[in-house]
Amino acid sequence: MKKFININGELLDLSTPLVMGILNVTPDSFYSGSRKQTETDIVNRCRQILDEGGRIIDIGGQSTTPTSTLLTAKEELERLEPALAIIRREFPDVILSVDTFYSEVAKVTVEKYGVNIINDISGGQIDENMFETVARLNVPYILMHMRGTPQTMQQFTHYDNFIQDILYYFSGKMAKLNLLGVNDIIIDPGFGFSKTTDQNYQLMAYLKYFNTFDVPILAGISRKSMIYKFLGGTAQESLNGTSVLNTVALLSGAHILRVHDVKEAMECVKIITKISNSVVIQ
Repeated sequence: MKKFININGELLDLSTPLVMGILNVTPDSFYSGSRKQTETDIVNRCRQILDEGGRIIDIGGQSTTPTSTLLTAKEELERLEPALAIIRREFPDVILSVDTFYSEVAKVTVEKYGVNIINDISGGQIDENMFETVARLNVPYILMHMRGTPQTMQQFTHYDNFIQDILYYFSGKMAKLNLLGVNDIIIDPGFGFSKTTDQNYQLMAYLKYFNTFDVPILAGISRKSMIYKFLGGTAQESLNGTSVLNTVALLSGAHILRVHDVKEAMECVKIITKISNSVVIQ
């Protein structure tokens, strides 16, 4: 299993799972606690992520819920650029991931603000230039599984063979990326995207199968509807369910947890790592 990714020529060790903290510079992301738009809020959120043990900050400029409005690349950049300038001024060495499906946004944020990772929920489907752009930029790429767009994804939940279809999706996409010279790929099975509640739990049950690709796995479960639609309540009340699923993901081989609540995710990592390191080989 590949347990590192290349960040600006330095290897980021994933042998102990890392936590990626979410920062949304949006007015409409599904979890209100992640929305940060003022300079003070942005700085405080970044400091919180880092102080609580997060190694990567994932910044997003548009909501990806089914009820959200699709922004253009220009509109997304207008949200992202002021925040990125603030972050690079205050935290010049932090590892930054930008959550975007636009190749132009990827290009500008990497070249102008030194963004380290591109996190594309569409797997190159919304912008056909994304794969070639990431190859030219030579940064790690998070390849997520989704069908359609965030606005239409829940119309595409029928699969001939659910797990096999997703494995086939990753196999084909990774082959294309490898041919272009993209070697640092992280796969995200896409919990909550183009999947029913039952399918999300099936995906979690089979998450260990994705280790066959020999690349890092990212699990993004934090406060999603798969939790509160099953248990009841709201996103605000879904921290405990999130921690349970993060723990299951870690036991299934996840290398990165993308979360709103960094402290609690770090506790999951520390406990699972402690258990793993306590195994005595007879």
